[in-house]
Amino acid sequence: MKILQDLSYEELCSLVADMGEKPFRARQIYEGLMHGKKISELPIPQAMRTALVEVYADEPVKIQRVFTAKDGTKKYLFELWDGNIIEGVLMAYKYGNTQCVSTQVGCRMGCKFCASTLGGRIRDLTAGEILSEVLTVNRSEGGTLKERKVTNVVLMGSGEPFDNYDAVVKFLRNVTAEGGICISARNVSLSTCGLVPEMRRFAEEGIPLNLTVSLHATTDAERRRTMPIAARYSIAEILGACTFYFEKTGRRYIFEYSLIEGENADMVHAEQLASLLKGRPCHVNLIRLNPVKERNLKGTDERTAQAFLKALTSLGISATLRRSMGADIGGACGQLRARFLHGGDEGGPADN
Repeated sequence: MKILQDLSYEELCSLVADMGEKPFRARQIYEGLMHGKKISELPIPQAMRTALVEVYADEPVKIQRVFTAKDGTKKYLFELWDGNIIEGVLMAYKYGNTQCVSTQVGCRMGCKFCASTLGGRIRDLTAGEILSEVLTVNRSEGGTLKERKVTNVVLMGSGEPFDNYDAVVKFLRNVTAEGGICISARNVSLSTCGLVPEMRRFAEEGIPLNLTVSLHATTDAERRRTMPIAARYSIAEILGACTFYFEKTGRRYIFEYSLIEGENADMVHAEQLASLLKGRPCHVNLIRLNPVKERNLKGTDERTAQAFLKALTSLGISATLRRSMGADIGGACGQLRARFLHGGDEGGPADN
């Protein structure tokens, strides 16, 4: 089926005109969808609702279960209209609530530290399905368009955003559009494993979001051990694309660096990372790796993580250590979905 939430307001106006309906119906449909309503709940004539659900999915994304961590982080298990399962996370910060969204069912990038890749990529999400993740959670949390409960979005869930380029760009235009949920592009972050051509292409889109690149190594040889994409694009090529992004947008970029015991977390690696990034308009987000039982990788302890952070900052690199959130509910990408698909979704407390 088609997804009505794929359409911009202007496209909805054209659809309504084609249906022979009055123009104000487009605004009623658009505002209803932006409030997270199903087509069958829209304040329009029944005949119009019936006509729409014959073509478009009534509820593209629905919340199947919610798991709440001890720190208040919420993990959502979503069911798509076709029965596929994805997940998302809502994290509370002082500045607002950040939702982590998925862009694909599964992922084909094969990163060794990520549970999202365990079953490969099943299919891409449409722009409207990605948007519906946000709209559904905003509604579930009691949010409206004027009082949003989702204030920030990170494209860091299941899937590689730039592997679903066109749908992701349309989602970004729709989620930031005036009159809709209207989340500022500066409150949106997109994380890529380093698809260099798409990074350069995106720099030309005119969407000044926060570009985040999963680096996780200081040499190409080391990066290839955990990230298959490193066989296609070198660190030098990634840095070149980052420079291009900064030149086009004026936005500094962020590197994610997961600290993996015995792999990349000693002081030699801290010095190598500082040398690699010295003088660049960037920030390093250090991550204590959440364990994935199917992978033979371990995160570092707190002491090692803090020592690595101190070494980086002393060498002039802007860096922070990400606060670990939701570990007791499978907070890392793909963990909850993988457990659910294997019949073991009882690993954390559930709200419903």
